[in-house]
Parts: sequence; structure tokens; C-alpha cells
Amino acid sequence: MAVHEHPHKRPVLHFPSWRRTRTAAATTAGTQTRPTYAIAALRLLTGFAFLWAFLDKTFGWGYATPSGKGWIDGGSPTKGFLSSVAAGPMESTFHDWAGAAGADWLFMLGLLGIGAALLTGTALRLAAVAGTAMMALMWLAEWPPAQHLSDGSPSMSTNPVVEYHVIYAAALVALALTSAGETWGLGRIWARLPFVRNNGWLR
Repeated sequence: MAVHEHPHKRPVLHFPSWRRTRTAAATTAGTQTRPTYAIAALRLLTGFAFLWAFLDKTFGWGYATPSGKGWIDGGSPTKGFLSSVAAGPMESTFHDWAGAAGADWLFMLGLLGIGAALLTGTALRLAAVAGTAMMALMWLAEWPPAQHLSDGSPSMSTNPVVEYHVIYAAALVALALTSAGETWGLGRIWARLPFVRNNGWLR
């Protein structure tokens, strides 16, 4: 059986729409950049929180640290917090550490290093490890699983497992895993440095 084309039908050529392609590409790019900007904003906010804690404890700006009791005034950044630990398996250990020069230096260098790394977008893996260790120790010091303190008074714990130290640690790990320093930061430049390329844990 023969098939004949309709005499009035002509082949129609369809050219790709440049406008449609451009719009789709812009939409895809916009969708990809929104999470990138969101994670970069999280990095900057978290870095500011750590750096602010360092500055307030150093200079005694009158927030968490009273004026005149900053580190430069001879105050101890750890004494007040660690000496007030009243629950958990490391209560006596934290009391021994309270006000010790080694504890003060490690704590303050940790706050400064983590804050600087997050704000600049460099050494995020190292910051995640150091920050997670710091948050774990602070979690142990507050010991949220306890319903009562060692003197029998209510602990006022709002959650036995997940509280703000756990959230901070999770945020630090997420920032390191998502290369958050490449947006609004120096992450790309840092990653290209020879000693960083040769030591991936510094990224």
C-alpha cells in the first residue's frame, strides 16, 4: 500500500528557542546558588558567634563577661563556667580544670581559631574537628541528661540529648563537608595553596 504525503503539507523546521534555553539556565543557576548562599550565611553567622565569645571574654565587654573581668584584666575565661559544673561524670575533673592556665589558653585559642576559620572560609575541616571536640566537652560540662544537679535541685535541662552544643557541632561538620568557604570566603584560594593541596585535612 502506497502512502502519499498531503500535497499542501510542508516540512516545518523547529529552531531551539534561545530565550527559553536562557531562562531555563538562569533558573537552574538560581536554584543552585540559593543553597550555596544559605550555607555561606550559616558559616558567617556561626563564625561571628565564636569570634564574639572570644572578644567578649578577652576584653570584658559587659555581656557574658563583666567589664573589668576580661582575660586581659587577669580574669579566667574558664573559671566561672567550669567551677559551676554541678552534674555529670566529669564534674570533679572540670572543677580541677577551672581557672587553669592551660585550660584558659586552649579554650580561647579554640574560640579564636574556629571563629577566624569560619569567617574567612579556610581550614573548615580543622575547625570542625576542634569545634566538635570543644562542644562535646561543654555538653559534658552541662550534662543535659541529668534531671537533677548534684545538690538535688532541678537541672532545668530542656532536652536530654540535643541542645545548642550539639547543634553547633552539627553545623560545623556540615560547613566542612559542603565546602562552605568557597562562597563569600577565601576557600578556593586556600585550597589552591601548595601545603593545603598536600594536606587535605587543612582544607
